Amino acid sequence: MADRHLPPAARECLSFRIGQEEYAIDILKVQEIRGYERSTRMVGTSDFVKGVLNLRGVMVPIIDLRMQFGLADVPYDALTVTVILQLQGRVVGIVVDAVSDVVELSADMVKPVPAFSGHVDSTSILGIATVPKGEDEDERMLILLDVEQLMRGPAMGLAEQTLQ
Repeated sequence: MADRHLPPAARECLSFRIGQEEYAIDILKVQEIRGYERSTRMVGTSDFVKGVLNLRGVMVPIIDLRMQFGLADVPYDALTVTVILQLQGRVVGIVVDAVSDVVELSADMVKPVPAFSGHVDSTSILGIATVPKGEDEDERMLILLDVEQLMRGPAMGLAEQTLQ
């Protein structure tokens, strides 16, 4: 797959669940992983902008990816986490159902995205990776997200407005 974001060498990615799907993002974009905590809601933002969180003096917009992807709202539980990302000098948090693990992906493990209509804008998907689950287990599929592209859409615009 000739992709602008995947180097030929292996890269580590953080995998996480949203609904029944498993996604992965470049681990170098991850600043930290925190248990979910309620954020301060801001008036006039979209439902998927949960609000802002004061993280050591930095106001961080929090985006619920489940809601951004148009999936059914579910109650947060002990597995729900906020992944704090560092994106082009901005800090933003994404709420996901659960973090799975860190996986090493090489460019040859990532296949192009087939044409389909789904919850995520296809320009935000780098590809589909197949990785082994473990010994004597089937493989699992990961949807590799371009988190910077994903946050360039309405989410980042609304998040930036939230901070102004």
